[in-house]
Amino acid sequence: MIVRIINSILILVAICMGMKQGYAMISGKPEMTEMFGKWGFTKIGLIANGAITIISAIMIIFPKTFVWGNFLMAAGILLIICFHLLDRDLKGVLVELPFLLINLIIIYLQHPFKSGSLL
Repeated sequence: MIVRIINSILILVAICMGMKQGYAMISGKPEMTEMFGKWGFTKIGLIANGAITIISAIMIIFPKTFVWGNFLMAAGILLIICFHLLDRDLKGVLVELPFLLINLIIIYLQHPFKSGSLL
């Protein structure tokens, strides 16, 4: 029961962060345009990345699309980690790593309302 509660909290954190970061990308927040701009993202590319991030966060809510949503979100985070590594920015990698781990952990724990989950 406690694991299910912790997993639900982790899922809420992942959803909130995905929505927040996705909105920041779509709305063109200066820190997002600066970070992604140095990696060659155009405004349209940043908007597309933000839309995919928001869609993946919404997909996490539903048991049938839970794994795909987490996969998309983890892939986006991994992309950012790879760009940080290309820049030799280990601080940036360390900032992104917990968010990647959250997605991997909640995939392992499965959706709390899915029948037959590990919890």
